[in-house]
Amino acid sequence: MLGLTRAPFTGTLQTGNIQGMGDYGKKEIETATLEPWENPSPERDYTIDISYPEFTCLCPRSGYPDFATIRISYVPDKYVVELKSLKLYLNSYRDQAVSHEAVTNKIFNGIKTAVKPRSLEVTGDFNVRGNVKTVIKVTL
Repeated sequence: MLGLTRAPFTGTLQTGNIQGMGDYGKKEIETATLEPWENPSPERDYTIDISYPEFTCLCPRSGYPDFATIRISYVPDKYVVELKSLKLYLNSYRDQAVSHEAVTNKIFNGIKTAVKPRSLEVTGDFNVRGNVKTVIKVTL
């Protein structure tokens, strides 16, 4: 250990929110809705690919967290999804007990309803748990 020692901790541990922090994000996530924005080029087909590699929800059976990369690929029509609203919407699942299949379909339905794309694919690529890898793909 090269003769290094660590002094014992004698302070006070603070729990909960640091004053002025935390409530803003929590409120934003709790009230998150997908916000449509006007498509700047509705006359043309083009693809928007979005990857959200830090998705979490809870397993409805065990209560343990599930981690996934959510991939969204769509061709917009009149609207595109505003990205901050999408981030907050996806974060809103972090404390919800929901299966891989259900959450991927819910995300698909939310985007389909909000922006009515010409085509849409949502993939939930869930991390291995219990030696099982799950990938859910929903397509319009």
